[in-house]
Amino acid sequence: MKEFLNFINGEFVKSASGKTFEDRNPVDHSVIGLVHEAGKPEVDAAVAAAKAALKGDWGRLSVVERCKLLDALALEINRRFDDFLQAEIADTGKPHALASHVDIPRGAANFQVFTDTIKSMSTESFQMRTPDGKNALSYGVRVPRGVIAVICPWNLPLLLMTWKVGPALACGNTVVVKPSEETPATATLLGEVMNTVGMPKGVYNVVHGFGPNSAGEFLTTHPDVNGITFTGETRTGTAIMKAAADGIRPVSLELGGKNAAIVFADCDFQVAVDTVTRSCFENAGQVCLGTERVYVERPIFDKFVAALKAKAETMKPGLPFDKDTKIGPVISKEHQEKVLSYYDKAREEGATVVTGGGVPAMPDALKDGCWVQPTIWTGLPETAAVVTEEIFGPCCHISPFDAEDEVLAKVNANRYGLATSIYTQDIGRANRMAQQIEVGLCWINSWFLRDLRTPFGGSKQSGIGREGGVHSFEFYTELRNVMVKF
Repeated sequence: MKEFLNFINGEFVKSASGKTFEDRNPVDHSVIGLVHEAGKPEVDAAVAAAKAALKGDWGRLSVVERCKLLDALALEINRRFDDFLQAEIADTGKPHALASHVDIPRGAANFQVFTDTIKSMSTESFQMRTPDGKNALSYGVRVPRGVIAVICPWNLPLLLMTWKVGPALACGNTVVVKPSEETPATATLLGEVMNTVGMPKGVYNVVHGFGPNSAGEFLTTHPDVNGITFTGETRTGTAIMKAAADGIRPVSLELGGKNAAIVFADCDFQVAVDTVTRSCFENAGQVCLGTERVYVERPIFDKFVAALKAKAETMKPGLPFDKDTKIGPVISKEHQEKVLSYYDKAREEGATVVTGGGVPAMPDALKDGCWVQPTIWTGLPETAAVVTEEIFGPCCHISPFDAEDEVLAKVNANRYGLATSIYTQDIGRANRMAQQIEVGLCWINSWFLRDLRTPFGGSKQSGIGREGGVHSFEFYTELRNVMVKF
């Protein structure tokens, strides 16, 4: 039986309370290991270690010296690629092809992109004449914000954790990571890598647990935490924002979404079908940027629905290392129940179930896993629950539209504003639409295409702040002004 320990001040430690909880594999619901739940003493120790490291060896390193350590981290993650891959797949159940192509490579790359960025990061300077006829030079300096609490989701555990830890450390901060209770493995494994490359103690800490009255609450309410970054559902983000208000601490929040795809009749049809298939069903629909609303111009509506149905029905569920597996399970029994409850709501509200709508037939060895079918609906009004609420499963509702203004109004009539994709050969229309849709990210004839130097984040109830490239440094540093009279 594996044990997942907290990682505090460079050491793996059990919880003083002795509390543990199970980490289960969603493929067959088998127990992977026991996770040691951090209580207030462990969180206090982790924050204290992170605070002390700011004044110790870590705080005395130059930018170039910090970057050498972070580059070494990326190399060591890649050297232990198979270890990270096995851990990520065991926790999430996602297909090998997906995890090996996206999760682990991007997890390492997130360190490298921010070391490249920080080394060329500049501020501003101005020279002025003073009232007494002398001169003054005013310039900006960036300093680390301090101890950063990193609250991670379970859908892309390593990738989305390093997306925050990478820039935080590049800027000279220290971190206390609280991974999702569903996916503790890779954050814990990264502690071993930190020690291997000689990262100073206290720079990177991991505390395991849940939200209320557990590690999450103890960390986000801790008075010595200087900033909180979180990816996850909007309800949890709201609670974190309230906790951060006590002490006036900044937050960076990437929250829920109900993302739309808009398919015009003049699109490259095969590109649109193939890409929307990915955006709806990849990672079993458990992608913050995934598509759950599809709007198709009426002349190609029936053809598109039929084509997407055919693609969805080729998505074979199965073991992660089976080359024929196209879709994995959802993360847990609890989440399976949530997704299936929306499948029931769709039928109750009068949806036409084009395909799916339940649990696939699985072999005996996998029947206890957290499986749901890729599902497509049509025929519902814009007020239906499955059209307005985030489901986070492999499903979508497809609606026809006739005019540009009509579909624009429908896409924007949602409390979320994370991402949208547009499919058309009319580049003028594509750019016109992209600038009017109320989201943080918009793709044209593509999806999930990311240049890590560009801003990432949501609008409306999909989040606050932007990360990526230089934009990350707006959160992970404080900008100070120095005025010199001469």
